[in-house]
Amino acid sequence: MTINKVGVIGSGLMGSGIAEQSARCGFDVVVREINPEAVEAGQKRIFGSMTRGLERGKMTQEAHDEAVARLSFTTEVEALADCDIIIEAATENMALKKEIFADLDRLAKADAILATNTSSLSIAEIAAATSRPDKVLGIHFFNPVPVMPLIEYVRGLLTSDETMAAARQFGADLGKQTVESQDRPGFIVNRLLIPYALDAIRILEEGVATRDDIDLGIKLGLAHPMGPLTLSDFVGLDTLLFIADAMYDEFKDPRYAAPPLLRRMVTAGYHGRKTGKGFYDYS
Repeated sequence: MTINKVGVIGSGLMGSGIAEQSARCGFDVVVREINPEAVEAGQKRIFGSMTRGLERGKMTQEAHDEAVARLSFTTEVEALADCDIIIEAATENMALKKEIFADLDRLAKADAILATNTSSLSIAEIAAATSRPDKVLGIHFFNPVPVMPLIEYVRGLLTSDETMAAARQFGADLGKQTVESQDRPGFIVNRLLIPYALDAIRILEEGVATRDDIDLGIKLGLAHPMGPLTLSDFVGLDTLLFIADAMYDEFKDPRYAAPPLLRRMVTAGYHGRKTGKGFYDYS
């Protein structure tokens, strides 16, 4: 199974990063969005990122131009029909993902790999929307995709060895290191990250320490590049809450129960860096 052409559904932070990295690494890429406005926003995000890479000396003019030429954009899902792998990077909503995968099952070629970038949802449930669960797996990238060196692969109950091997080779071709998890909520990284982040929020909420002291304590005491509250803002507090709720629904473990402070901040629109305010003010 050889991967030459990549389809990406969604061009938000994750989808745009996946598309950019794929194009920079020599793959032809088709990016599908829901409307022309979203296509325009995705193009601006991807081309802007590559222009910054060019200006900072991270890529040559020739490499930049070749990567741009490999990218195409569409609002038509049928444009993905000849892709060797299609990566869904839409909103973390199970009903939406199952609808997307049912469409992909109808139009994608028989040997195409269908992947989801979900950070917590069940691969088996998503795969059940298709007639080819052996071709479905999770490919969890990390933000920002061109910078972060890891891909977390998630094997569904029926994912074949052939599919997993081809997908992991694709990750290596993207210049990434890869790890593999079974299909359990949170997989490896979020299974460990979420209770850590929630405990930091609880410490803040209970008045045990200030925001700055929590983050500085972890940075200097555990040699982390950023503290848990800064990291939560970077991930997105809405995303953090969604993953925590999904994991709590599955495990019923109080470690994954979101603190009231987190829920109230998300309700108030404090989602972190992407909205300009979270635990820190980015405005």
